[in-house]
Amino acid sequence: MHHQAAPQIFANAKKLREQRTPAEIALWEALRDKQLGGFRFRQQHPIEDYVLDFYCHSAHLAIELDGEYHFSEEQQRLDEGRTARLYVLGIKVIRFSNHEVLYHLATVLADIAQALIEETHS
Repeated sequence: MHHQAAPQIFANAKKLREQRTPAEIALWEALRDKQLGGFRFRQQHPIEDYVLDFYCHSAHLAIELDGEYHFSEEQQRLDEGRTARLYVLGIKVIRFSNHEVLYHLATVLADIAQALIEETHS
């Protein structure tokens, strides 16, 4: 399934790749080069008007990392809307806080591995 991204979103994705957070860098180091179960991930991947933090096309799985601002009520509503739209497109979204990635990376990777298994066997 191919989801067309708006042209300006590619420039935004490039900018985000250049300004990654420590949590994004840490997770990318664990996911890159098919290190997790042989699954290929892309970072800052554009889909429609969104830029997904990490995306595995073969499993239709998006991984979003949330900083402190994601805890506000308004941002949580926006995130829920984004997740619902991606679900309509056939993409499952799982979320982790930056803190979880930085301090509990093994648990985060185990959760991602489980989601990959579920998505590829459903």
